[in-house]
Amino acid sequence: MEVILLERIENLGALGEIVSVRAGYARNFLVPKKKAKMATKANLVEFETIRAELEAAEAVVVKAAEARKAELDNITVTITANSGTEGKLFGSVSPADIAEALVATGAKVERSEVRMPEGPIRDTGEHAVDIHLLTGIDATIKVIVIGDGEISSIIEEEEEEEKTDADATPEYEEYTAER
Repeated sequence: MEVILLERIENLGALGEIVSVRAGYARNFLVPKKKAKMATKANLVEFETIRAELEAAEAVVVKAAEARKAELDNITVTITANSGTEGKLFGSVSPADIAEALVATGAKVERSEVRMPEGPIRDTGEHAVDIHLLTGIDATIKVIVIGDGEISSIIEEEEEEEKTDADATPEYEEYTAER
C-alpha cells in the first residue's frame, strides 16, 4: 500500500515522500496518527496545498532539535556505581541511569533518547554516549563511571600518603634535634 508521509519518520522516509508500507501499518498506525495519508490523486492534490505549512512545522522541530543538540554536546556526567577493585561493575549503567543523571544537571532528556548500541556500561572509566534527538541529529555526551571500589582505593591511597608524610616528619625532627 502506498502512502504520502506528512512528517519525517525514521527508517521510512521524509516529508512528502510516497512510500510503500504494509496495509496494517498504514491503517492502524500511520493514518490514525496523522503521520501519512493514502496515496490517492485527491490526497496528492490536497497534500500539495498544505505542503508549505508542513515543511514550516518540520523546520521548527528541526531547529528545536539542533538547539537541544548544541546544549547537550560535550556535557560530562559522572555516575557512581558498585564495583570491584579491578574496575568491573557489579551491575551496569543503563540508559535510564544516564537520563536520570542528565535530568539532575538540568538537561531535558528522555530515557528513550539515550542510545547505547553496545549495551549498558559494565566497567568504570570514560564512555561516549549518543543522545538521539531527531533523525540525523544526535548529541554526544561523556559519561564517567566511578566505581565504589575505586573510591575506597583512592581514599586508602590518600590515607597511606598522609600516614607516610606523618611518619616522615617526626624522624626528621628527631634527627635535627640530635644535631
